[in-house]
Formats: sequence, C-alpha cells, structure tokens
Amino acid sequence: MQAPGMRAFRFLNPGKNLHSITFLNYSYRISCKSHNHPRLPRKTHSTPHRRSPDEAAAARWSALPDSPLPADTASTRKSTLQTVYDPTSGRVITTRDVSVGKVADSVGEPISTSSTIDQGSRIYGDVIGSSGVRGSIKKKGKSRSVYVCEDCGYSDGQWWGTCRQCEKVGTMKRFTTEDVERKLSGTEVSEKVVRAWLPTEVVAPSPVKLTDVYDRINVLDWRIPLPGPFGAEVGRVLGGGLVPGSLVLVGGDPGVGKSTLLLQIADLIALRNGIDDPARVIYVSGEESVEQIGTRADRLNIGNEDIYLHSSTDIEDILEQAQRLSPKAIVIDSIQTVYLNGVTGNAGGDSQVKECTSALLRFAKRTNIPILLIGHVTKTGDIAGPRVLEHIVDVVLYMEGEKLSSHRLLRSVKNRFGSTDELGIFKMSQAGLQGVSNPSEMYLSEQHSVSDYLAGLAVTVIMDGSRAFLIEVQALCVAGSSFMRHVNGIQASKADMIISVIIKQVGLKLQENGIFLNVVSGMNLTETAGDLAIAAAICSSFLEFPIPNGIAFIAEVGLAGELRLVPQLEKRVITLAKLGYKKCVIPKLAEKSFSGTELHGMEILGCDNLKEMINAVFRSRPP
Repeated sequence: MQAPGMRAFRFLNPGKNLHSITFLNYSYRISCKSHNHPRLPRKTHSTPHRRSPDEAAAARWSALPDSPLPADTASTRKSTLQTVYDPTSGRVITTRDVSVGKVADSVGEPISTSSTIDQGSRIYGDVIGSSGVRGSIKKKGKSRSVYVCEDCGYSDGQWWGTCRQCEKVGTMKRFTTEDVERKLSGTEVSEKVVRAWLPTEVVAPSPVKLTDVYDRINVLDWRIPLPGPFGAEVGRVLGGGLVPGSLVLVGGDPGVGKSTLLLQIADLIALRNGIDDPARVIYVSGEESVEQIGTRADRLNIGNEDIYLHSSTDIEDILEQAQRLSPKAIVIDSIQTVYLNGVTGNAGGDSQVKECTSALLRFAKRTNIPILLIGHVTKTGDIAGPRVLEHIVDVVLYMEGEKLSSHRLLRSVKNRFGSTDELGIFKMSQAGLQGVSNPSEMYLSEQHSVSDYLAGLAVTVIMDGSRAFLIEVQALCVAGSSFMRHVNGIQASKADMIISVIIKQVGLKLQENGIFLNVVSGMNLTETAGDLAIAAAICSSFLEFPIPNGIAFIAEVGLAGELRLVPQLEKRVITLAKLGYKKCVIPKLAEKSFSGTELHGMEILGCDNLKEMINAVFRSRPP
C-alpha cells in the first residue's frame, strides 16, 4: 500500500506508474512502466560514468530487476531518490534512502539510512497545494481545480463521486492548480515596452502652475509648421501645424491617398529646418516593402535624405529604431498591421489595435515625438478596430473623395489642439496632392448669360466647417411629362415642400409639369441656405427666363413663402464678393447688417418673400 501523497502525485503523469529514481554512485536509470505491460520498461536511459567493473555489473543488474545478482559482486550500495508531494505541508519533499548489504549473506537484513531534502514550496508540474491548504498558498495566476484519485492517480477536471478508472468510491480528492506561465495583460506589456526606451534621467512629473506652462510655451514656435500650399491646407485642418508629442490618426477608404498624404507631410517636416538642423522622419510600413515606398516617393519627386524608410510590424522594433535615430516625427502605415508581443489576438484585432495605440501614445507623450497613424475604414465608414481607438488619439482626420473625381477632402472629426470645423481641399495629380486655393471651382461650371440653356440655373453658398463653397442648382420643368418628380442631390421632401410653396404662395401652375432637380458635380445639398436657390431655379425654368450671370441666392424658404436668415450669412456673402459676384439675394432682415462691410462693389438685394425675389430678379429679359 503506497502513501496517499505519493498516489495523489501521480496525476502529473496520468496513465503511468512513477517509479523511484535509482542512483548507483555515478550512474542512474529512470523507468516508467505501462499499465498494459507492467514488466516492460517504457523508457530506460542509462548514462555510465567512471565506474569500476563491480559497479558496471551492478548497473547492468539494476536495468534488469528480474535477473539474479551476479555471483562475483561482493556488495551493493543502492541509493533511492524519491520526490513526493506532501498534502499536509503543501510542499514537494525529496527523500533519499540508502541501503547497504552483502550479497554473500544468505539471509540478512540490510542496513538502511534515510535523509530528507526539503525543497520548500517549489512547484513541481502543476501542483501547488491541496484543498486543505490552498488558502495558505499565494496564487500567482489563474487557478483551476483538478480531482485526483488517491489510489490509482487518475485525474479529472470534474468530480464524479467515483474514480472512472479504478471505480473506487471516495478516492477523488480536489487539488488547486495554477498556470505558472500566464500571459501578461496588454497594458503591462505596452507599459514595459515604452519604459524600455525612455531616457534614464526622466524624473517623475509633478504638478505645475498654469502660468508657468504659459511662460515656457511659445505659441509661434511650439507647433511644427508645414509650408507651401499643400502644407497650408494640412495645417488648417490640424489647427495651425503639427503639435509635438501628438498622436494623429488619418482614416479613409482604400486608394483615396492616405499614404501619399503622409509621405508628403513627412517631406515637409524633414525640410523645415534646412541643412544646418536636419529633422529626421521615420516612415514605417507594415504592408509595403521599402522598395515599394521608394517607388512612390520617386513618383512624387521626394528625395529627402532625412526620410528613413522601414518595413516592420513589431512595435518593439519600431520604437527601438526611433530610439536609435531620434526622429522629429514617426509615420506608421497602418495601425492594423502592427502587433505587440504578449497581447492576445492577431494583428488588426481589437486587443492588438488598442494596446499598440496605447503604447505609441505613451511613447509620444514621454519623448515629445509626434506620431501619425493610418487607419483603414470599413464598409460602414468607421475606422477598422474598436471605437475606443478614436478616444485614445489626439486628432482624428478623415480623407474623403469620389472615385471618379480628382479632388480630395481632409476633414477633422476630433482635434484636441484646434477646431473641428476646418476642411482641407486637395487635388490629386501625377505629382501627388496639391492644395486648392479656390474650392468653389470644384462645383462651378462656366457660365454664359446669353445662352438659353442657362434657364433654370441658380448659385448658392453652403458651409462645410469653416469653408464656404459655391454650388449650382439646376431645374427643368417639362409640361405634360410622365415623370412628376426626379431629384438628385436634394432631399425629396425638401423639393416637394418648395414646389408646393411656389404653387400656393407665388401662384405658378406647376401641377401639370414634370420637375427635375439636380446639384452640379454630385454634391448633396442638405443646408437650408440653398432653399432660395432651388426656388429660383424652378421659377427660371418654368418662366423660361435665364438668371443673369453673377447673381447668387442665400436664404431659407418658409411655408408662407417668407425668406429666413441662415447661419454665417456674412461669411457667405464675403466669399461671393471675393469671387467677383455682382448681386446677392438675402432676407430683408439682414440687409442692414452689411451697411459698413467691404463687399468689393457687390450689391445686396433684400427680399421679404418669394414674390419680391421674382419681381427683382426676373424684371427684364437680358439682351
């Protein structure tokens, strides 16, 4: 009958019998027998060292326990080493039994001595304690319960009452196990990664007075400027330039030009200090090779020596290269391709994206190096990965553009250092993205007031953030048409309301006409400031009276036909004046507010309702 502790320890090797480890001076053997063949050793390994002939004979005899002891062996000294788990103390104990006897004696009792080697609380396999002492053992990881049979050593993760192998009742005892090699959380790993590359002389931050912060920051030199027309559009969206230590996320559809945008930004940052004080920029790509990035840079005529290209997806490697080169900025293309060791999940998963971004954010804040990230956009228009990614970064920019259009829009969704109302406009060319000085040229066509086909064409001004855009609204009225309504770029409910107001309040007989409405260049008109332009275009087409060139319409139309004020009316009118427009129709209430404004010779025409607008605009037919 074996000790209960020894039988319980067998669950480390279920299905096998654990035998003693025998040391014969400098040789040993390990024998594990199978249940099906208990006399056949499953694994036998013997390592001979310097031994006498008697010791070699004893070793050969110990390998075959059923063979008789050789007659020429005078004496045998056997040392048995046993390691068992003691449930009472919760520790693994190793004992050595030494037996000395002479073979020549016919019947003799061997003299035995024993010594115990206490191994403390050393963990052997998965066993760290029994159910009786598990409260006194400090857990180091995620624990689980295992039930072990005291008689045969069978283990199971569930208690059945009887052993499913030897079918004995009451022999299953509970043991608490622990996963020693547990995985670290992503926060612990990312914090360790960032700490490894911080300067050794960094001092723990302490509270600072607000006035002291103002004194040590020069607003003019604090941001990294981006010169040129292209840099002016990017700087407008960022709030005046790139902030040191900021984390900027740029999202957009595949192929819209995100990589081209950031490569050109890297070129501007590297050129800002000239030859005397070079500013290195690291461009990291996890999707393209260095040669592919170099080909794009050659197409964009970028040959700056201070731009370093690196193809990697390991955050630790990226930060190591940053620590070696000490760059002014880092570009990562894209955040869905990088990963962090020790964090569960594949690259691009929720855990990896979140922890990689957190690690980069801490690195940027500690080293004052701005980092620009590229994020892919899903079919729904959101940045791939968790929404918490947008809360981690400082700035979120979206790049938009139609596939068949060469213009690109850079819109600010979140900006901790500036306004989110700004909008950057670019034109994609063979040499890359170029800033657009006059954004209204995207939506305006060439006008000829003497042409008859201009009947039904009206111009209005809409606001997108802080930018003003001039767009054209077209209307076509066809008598006796089978199509009653067809709109493009205008809400159907808005078009039906304006048509009904014209019929009721103005008195035009539009009931028997098919009306077609369209916004030029595929723009969607959602602002109420374009209501008056829609009404003017419909009246122009129905009356077959072309609207004279150089007239714009800005007002909201009410159900009674009255003209109402719209937000930022002054900025819209000033935009028209700078573009050379001669007349602008606005509500009567706002006419007095432009009395002292410089409008470059433009006439302000105030009207109370649609009838006054028709009488003022369609007064005389142009020559």
